[in-house]
Order: sequence, then C-alpha cells, then structure tokens
Amino acid sequence: CLSIAVIRAKAVSAKEVDSGNDIYGNPIKRIQYEIKQIKMFKGPDKDIEFIYTAPSTAVCGRLLDTGGKKEYLIAGKSEGNGKMHITLCDLVSTWDSLSPTQKKSLNQRYQMGCECKISRCLSIPCFVSSSDECLWTDWAMEKNNVDGRQAKHYACIKRSDGSCAWYRGMAPPKQEFLDIEDP
Repeated sequence: CLSIAVIRAKAVSAKEVDSGNDIYGNPIKRIQYEIKQIKMFKGPDKDIEFIYTAPSTAVCGRLLDTGGKKEYLIAGKSEGNGKMHITLCDLVSTWDSLSPTQKKSLNQRYQMGCECKISRCLSIPCFVSSSDECLWTDWAMEKNNVDGRQAKHYACIKRSDGSCAWYRGMAPPKQEFLDIEDP
C-alpha cells in the first residue's frame, strides 16, 4: 500500500537497478537513489533510505544531484519499508529555493491545515463551496504560475471558528489572514 511521504533529504549515490519486467518480459530499469533523510514532515515511522524513479525525464523520471551537497524537499509515494517512488508529477524542490515562509510552514504551520481543502482556481471568477476551503489563485492570477505568491508566502490553516483561510507571515497565526476575495 503506497502512501504520501514528504521529506527533506540529500541524495548520496545513484545506480540503475532492475524493477521487474514489462508485459513483454523486458526488464524495467529504475534509478535507485540512496538518500540521507534529514527530516520527515509526513510519512511512515521508518526513515526513507532509497528513492526510486524512472531512468530519464522522457519517461517521467526525476534527476537528483548526488554527492550529498544539495538538500531537497521531496514529496512522493512511500511503501513504508524505507523506499519511496517519485515521478515528474511529484514535488521535488531544492531546500534553498524555498521561501522563509515555506520553510517555517513546513516545520510549524502546515499541520494546522490538515483538515482544510485547497481548491484550484484555473480562471477568474472562482468560488469556494464551503468554509473549510482556501481558494488557490496563483494559476489564474499569475499566468499559469504554480509557484506564485500564495504558494511561496501563504499557508492555508484552520481558524478557531473552524473555517480555513490563507495566512501570511512569520508572526503567530492569530493575525494577517488573507481574505478569500484578496488573493
């Protein structure tokens, strides 16, 4: 059973491995990255030791720098046995490219939004259907940008009245909520 895992890690080595056969009996190749997990934000009790991906971006593989110098934030699918799988569709960002708000939110805030739902707005106007939703408008407001102002500087978290709203900033989340009409 695969579940979502989100980790901060370094890749220390890579090698090509066989991972079964396709329907024609040909071997399926994968890149196996040995990693050093720095922190798990979400996932199984056991640390992730290996990340598997397809051998090239042409077949949806993700390439990581090895050597243990570059730190990544990686979201993918975990088997719960120290193994994780990533594709081009999964989130892989260098830790240094994250904004201070994203780093702080990973450590302290995102768990406050686990009961909230983020709804994508692909074109204006957009509306939420319930109070537990945050409307994500980066795509519509910033010309198809998935890494825009909301993604970089806001977290969707639950307020004391049970509703969810965008919160910005480094101060405690009692203030500075972003109104849904003002993304």
